[in-house]
Amino acid sequence: MPERFYLDPYQTTLDTRVLRHDEAGLVLEDTLCYPLGGGQPGDTATLTLADGTALAIADTRRQRETREILHLVAADTPRLAPGTAVTLTLDWQRRHRHMRVHTGLHLLSVVIKAGVTGGNLTAESGRLDFDLPEGMELDKDEIERGLNALVAQDLPVSIQMTSGEALRARPELIKTMSVTPPLDLPEIRLIEIAGVDLQPCGGTHVRSTGEIGRMVVKKIESKGARNKRVVVALAD
Repeated sequence: MPERFYLDPYQTTLDTRVLRHDEAGLVLEDTLCYPLGGGQPGDTATLTLADGTALAIADTRRQRETREILHLVAADTPRLAPGTAVTLTLDWQRRHRHMRVHTGLHLLSVVIKAGVTGGNLTAESGRLDFDLPEGMELDKDEIERGLNALVAQDLPVSIQMTSGEALRARPELIKTMSVTPPLDLPEIRLIEIAGVDLQPCGGTHVRSTGEIGRMVVKKIESKGARNKRVVVALAD
């Protein structure tokens, strides 16, 4: 079953229980928190106990071996017993900005038609690295106009599911040259921006491009003979 941040990335509160709390972190029976991955930061949140005590979740990670989602709290936080009832409240303002920037990076990959060699984002900005074809030049103002034209169209953003086998037959959908989706999986998540983009992605996104808001191109940096880094940010 898909995790809650995929089922409804707009859900902000959840009543759940502690599954385990040890030196690695805190594992809940269910969570809203997106774990660090795919260039998107892990969520921060507040965990409230029945007596009103509030604990800060400083980061969220996925345990490599078990795939459990670990909520990181201060080291001196008293250990919570399994079964403890808690209310999880997402730092929604930060998450929503991640969703806006992440969707904006998809638009950036539409405007710049070149292979993507890397990327990252924060709540303020994001960047993609491009392997440019020989002779291709990047113009900051032209990229910004292209981005904001796609934002202004308020294009719907939706999720499709495919299989690794089907994706292997459509390699043109994989824009990231440095990281290939796990093609052995029976289900792989695709993000579609209506009429302009379809690509595999495990992050969280807004419902339509208009929700991103105006974007600005902060800088274009050379990272090699053909590798150019483009940094974009939310105007607000």
